[in-house]
Amino acid sequence: MPRSKTASYLGFARRAGKLTLGINGTAAAKKVFLLVADEGASENSKKEIQKLRARFGCPLVWVEDLGSMAGKEGCRLAAVRDEGLAEAILKEAAAK
Repeated sequence: MPRSKTASYLGFARRAGKLTLGINGTAAAKKVFLLVADEGASENSKKEIQKLRARFGCPLVWVEDLGSMAGKEGCRLAAVRDEGLAEAILKEAAAK
């Protein structure tokens, strides 16, 4: 199965050191341009994700199987800390 553009952008962000994984890691971040969340997150996780979205004032994109996209199984939230990559992921999400 070919890799999606969103997964590629997340990989770029991770290699550049501009991707924070997990709810706790994201809560400790200073500046976030985009949150990418897994659709399979629990209800409590979804509430925490919405709180973080409001705190950072950034867009939120829901995807399937975020863990494999981000390279860490079981991951339910990724924070993109690079503005250009965040815009590319948003553009890709809007195209779907």
